Amino acid sequence: MWPMHVPHTTPHITGTAVPASLSAARIAALIAASNNDNAKQVAIEVVAETGSTNADLLARAGALVSPVLLVAQSQTAGRGRAGRVWHSTASSALTFSLAWKFARPLHALIGLPLAIGVALAEALEVFGVQVELKWPNDILRDGAKLAGILIETVPEKRMRTEGTWLVVGIGINLAMSAQLQSRIGRAVAEVSELQQLDRERLLALLLSALSDALAQFDAQGFEAFVARWNRLHAYAGRAVRILDHDRVLHEGSAVGVDDSGCFLLDTAAGRIAVLAGDVSLRLQE
Repeated sequence: MWPMHVPHTTPHITGTAVPASLSAARIAALIAASNNDNAKQVAIEVVAETGSTNADLLARAGALVSPVLLVAQSQTAGRGRAGRVWHSTASSALTFSLAWKFARPLHALIGLPLAIGVALAEALEVFGVQVELKWPNDILRDGAKLAGILIETVPEKRMRTEGTWLVVGIGINLAMSAQLQSRIGRAVAEVSELQQLDRERLLALLLSALSDALAQFDAQGFEAFVARWNRLHAYAGRAVRILDHDRVLHEGSAVGVDDSGCFLLDTAAGRIAVLAGDVSLRLQE
């Protein structure tokens, strides 16, 4: 294993009790007090409730000229990968989206969800929260899903500036009530110790980590994140299946990811590389 790498600078503010409402101005002040130039270029907005922060930023895509972080204290129509519903309330999850412009063309952004997972995992390590990564876009704690990532592309014809704009949506489970857990219908992790922290400080740190990761990806591609992702791989050496809905495409032993972000699987016929697409990864029973 290689040593932990934390590429971002974190605001040094002492945590306090969770505020009743979030302040965009205070998050911005925490960022301004740091020396993170990547995060300082991001406009920060907070809303009490919305359907989906991703949908909101995508709807404003034509007017975007600089990165925007949109935080919702509650989402009523949050969604995840492959159209899945993301269930959350103001107290159960931290939900936000970040609109970011890349100099790279869209085809050169494969592997970005994995890089974002690395950034989030390394940021949570700062708070003593140990997590693992599941290909292609989940963060696990004790084998259950703690956080998810949804990346959506802004159509080029809607943009007034050059470059590739993406909206990165993130949801982190903080506390799951029995009722909410029942609605989700599967094991979901929580990180209740973060509930005792100042959420504005947490968001400032996450924005610092994400903005650094996105800037590094734009400059260096996924190669800068491969070893870091493999260090955090949840299923390394375990028997897994690749599924297309309920159809098994491949079975074998999980290896990790390659420089392009493909999942490496040792099968009876040899090692193969699987591109994300709409396939799912599951442990074999």
